[in-house]
Amino acid sequence: MKAGEIKKGNVIEHNGTVYQVRDIERSSPQGRGGNVKFRFTLYSVPGGVKFDLSCGADDELREVELSRRASTYSYKDGEAFVFMDDEDFTPYQLDADVVGDAAGYITDGLAGCYVQLIEDAPVAVQLPPTVVLEVVETPPELKGGTATKRPKPAKLNTGIEIMVPEYIVNGEKIHVSTLTGEFNGRA
Repeated sequence: MKAGEIKKGNVIEHNGTVYQVRDIERSSPQGRGGNVKFRFTLYSVPGGVKFDLSCGADDELREVELSRRASTYSYKDGEAFVFMDDEDFTPYQLDADVVGDAAGYITDGLAGCYVQLIEDAPVAVQLPPTVVLEVVETPPELKGGTATKRPKPAKLNTGIEIMVPEYIVNGEKIHVSTLTGEFNGRA
């Protein structure tokens, strides 16, 4: 497909790597006979590594079909994470390096996930915007120290550490944003 036909969200292949288009800038030259140029902001699938690509309106880019399947986290098989399709119960196995930092938000039976597939092969996972995790270790609240809210570190049941408000105690369930990794309230 021609570069001028590409839209945000499309998935293309460039130099053997698959990318999702996140942003498009169009520049038109002022002089006669100038060619329209497009600058694409791309993120690799999987991995999410940013890449900028500039090309003319008539340059050919190969579009790749990316599908998303609603899935639930099922179990861990060695270093791989196994997600079960919510409709036809197809298991999708993703290696730990593909899941990456998202592994710190995955708990048993986590629903609301989307496994991204290219030609029926799982390549990435998209987690729900927030997950409920349990605080397993955090220092006690300091009484009368100050009237301002001070954050303190807390270790969660998946092994990640985040900053939480001072009033959070061990054993409490909290909402954590999977996008920012920040405390989002009590569960």
